[in-house]
Amino acid sequence: MSGAAAGHPDRVAAIDCGTNSIRLLVADLVDGGRVDGGLVDVVREMRVVRLGQDVDRTGRLAPEAIERTRVALAGYAAQIRDLGAQRVRMVATSATRDAANRDEFRAMVRAELGAEPEVITGQEEAALSFTGAASVLPQASGPLLVTDIGGGSTELVRGELRDLAALRAHSMDVGCVRLTERHLADDPPTGAQIAAAERDVRSALERARADVPLDADVPFVGVAGTVTTVAAIALGLGAYDPDVINGSVVAAGQVRAVTERLLGMTRQQRAALAVMHPGRVDVIGAGALVLRTLVDEIGVSEVIVSEHDILDGLALSFR
Repeated sequence: MSGAAAGHPDRVAAIDCGTNSIRLLVADLVDGGRVDGGLVDVVREMRVVRLGQDVDRTGRLAPEAIERTRVALAGYAAQIRDLGAQRVRMVATSATRDAANRDEFRAMVRAELGAEPEVITGQEEAALSFTGAASVLPQASGPLLVTDIGGGSTELVRGELRDLAALRAHSMDVGCVRLTERHLADDPPTGAQIAAAERDVRSALERARADVPLDADVPFVGVAGTVTTVAAIALGLGAYDPDVINGSVVAAGQVRAVTERLLGMTRQQRAALAVMHPGRVDVIGAGALVLRTLVDEIGVSEVIVSEHDILDGLALSFR
C-alpha cells in the first residue's frame, strides 16, 4: 500500500469485507509467518456495514450500503498507513460475488485503499477460514471440519493443516443476513418462518455433502461472529471476552438451547444481552439456526470455537 510508514517489514494488513461486516487485522509475521500461528496482533477491528443489504432480493449492492462500507474502509486505510503495514490484502465475499454492480464496489475500494479487492470464490474463502482457524488450535494435528457462518453464505471445509492442497470445501448460499431477509420477518419470528429457514439450510447441506464428507468423527470447529456470540451466551459471560471464547467448547445441547432462546426473543430482548454486538441483533437468530441445523444434521456432540478465521488466513498468506 503506497504511503505506508517505514520500519515494519513484517507487518501486514488483512481486510475481510463480508455481507454483514467489514473487519481489519494488522499483524506482525513471526519467524516468517509460520502456518502454526505465527502472528502477533497489532489491531483487530470489526465494523458492521451490512454491505449485503437486500442483495438477495435485488441482485445489487445498495448505494447506501456501499457508502457505509466506504466510510469504514477509509478509517481502516488510515490505520494501515499509520501503523506502517507494508503489504495489504482485501477480500470481498458472498454479497459482492452475487452483485451485478460489483464493479462500482471495486472502484470505490481502489480509490479508498489504493489496492484491488479480491472477490474470492466460496472455495477460496473456505480454505482461508480453515487455515486461520486451524493455525492456533491444538486439535489441528489431525483432520478438522470447519464452518464459517457468514451473512450471505456458510462455508464448510474438511481437511488437515499439513495438506492444504487436499482440502474439501463447499460454500452454501445460506447465511444470517440472507435467511433473515428471506424468511424471518416477524419479531420474534413465527414457527412457520423458522421452519422455512431451516428447510433452506437442510437443502443447502444436502448439496454440500457431494463435495465435503460431513461426518461426526472429526473435531467440528466454528468460526466468525454467529458462533462466537452463541458461545458467549452459552458460557454465561457478562461481557464479550475473546480470550475466554477462543478455544471454548459448546455442547450440542447448549447450541440448541441458545438457538431456541434467541429465536423466541424480541429484538429489544436480544439487544439487551450483554455479549450482543449491535450489528448482530437483527440476524443472530438466523445465524444460530444455521449452526443448530449443522450440529443436528452432521451429528456432532460439540462445537470447538475459534476467534481466528479468514483474517488470520489472509495474514498468513503473506508467508
